[in-house]
Amino acid sequence: MEDNQNLSIQGAVCPVPLAHREKIVMGHGSGGKMSHDLVARQFLPPFDNPALRAGDDAGVVASIGDRLAISTDSHVVWPLFFPGGDIGRLAVCGTVNDVAMMGAAPQYLTAGFILEEGLDLDLLQRVVESMRFAAVEAGVQIVAGDTKVVQKGKADGLYINTTGVGFVPEGVAIGGAQARPGDAVLLSGSIGDHGVAVLGARGELGFTAEVASDVAPLNHLIASMLAAGANIHVLRDPTRGGVAATLNEIARKAGVAIVIDEQSIRVKPAIA
Repeated sequence: MEDNQNLSIQGAVCPVPLAHREKIVMGHGSGGKMSHDLVARQFLPPFDNPALRAGDDAGVVASIGDRLAISTDSHVVWPLFFPGGDIGRLAVCGTVNDVAMMGAAPQYLTAGFILEEGLDLDLLQRVVESMRFAAVEAGVQIVAGDTKVVQKGKADGLYINTTGVGFVPEGVAIGGAQARPGDAVLLSGSIGDHGVAVLGARGELGFTAEVASDVAPLNHLIASMLAAGANIHVLRDPTRGGVAATLNEIARKAGVAIVIDEQSIRVKPAIA
């Protein structure tokens, strides 16, 4: 039997060629058996928890506080894998960090996947496993999700939307408008690592830079700072626009001016 020959059993013809069983096909987005099998095979084992295992239209989870912090983000990056990370790790860490920037303790995530027809299932599995590792690292559960399939050429492999829910401890009030005159501006590390890592993976730099993305969950760091009694007014995870755009946003919201010493901002030699 040729690789691209349809499988015929007692007069019935399987619409999915055997050679394509390890790739995403439009039938995976049908909502039928192929969709169910995709979820059962690719997503349930790595993300397994009672809320997800129930298979209902929504995950029912426990609440551990009165105030919720909720954030959602859609993640589009090419290539899907880059030094130091991938779209799966980015999707988990990005939303975990957005929730944590309010001083909240992230607990739950949802994940929506837009899958391009023809995507290798092995590649999808690598992304999902990376999400699992990042979720364990952050201490969160992925409790609900969705998959959709678009025609080949309508997406760059896959896109991921994640929504995060966290609980804000009593007495914590952190936000962009809380900046005050006299506040110090602190950076947790060097800047530009992620952007240069992605551009380098695309081959758009014109030179080789040994730089890895610093994508990581920051919620444990923030929890430690709050537990130590740090009087934090504002937290931000600079992504699009970088540090400059973030500081401008804070200044605008709080009605303050921010003065920084450019020489004190850490930039790795490979990036500078």
